[in-house]
Amino acid sequence: MPERMKPYSLSAFLFLMVVYLGVQALTGERGLLSGSARDLRLAEREVELAALTERRADLEVRVRYLKSDSLSRDLLEERARAVLGFSDPRDYVLRVSAPATSVPVAARY
Repeated sequence: MPERMKPYSLSAFLFLMVVYLGVQALTGERGLLSGSARDLRLAEREVELAALTERRADLEVRVRYLKSDSLSRDLLEERARAVLGFSDPRDYVLRVSAPATSVPVAARY
């Protein structure tokens, strides 16, 4: 490099850094122009949070009924049937078999 260009190399480097940071401030992941994507992602997460909060409340109620001090006989019977695979003698049990496929599973992919 010629001697008279050396003082400008630092200025050029700093100018390029300012341009790069300016572009990132506008178009980067958290930039000023990505607000609509952020709002969409926030709305999706709020819906997911509402669903998870509702599920958690349901699970808390079920756990409360399974505790020994307030044991719900119906809930305990339901869980025992589901886990052990038992049924009440008064229940109607319908067995449904899956339809047979003519194409092997490996041939579909």
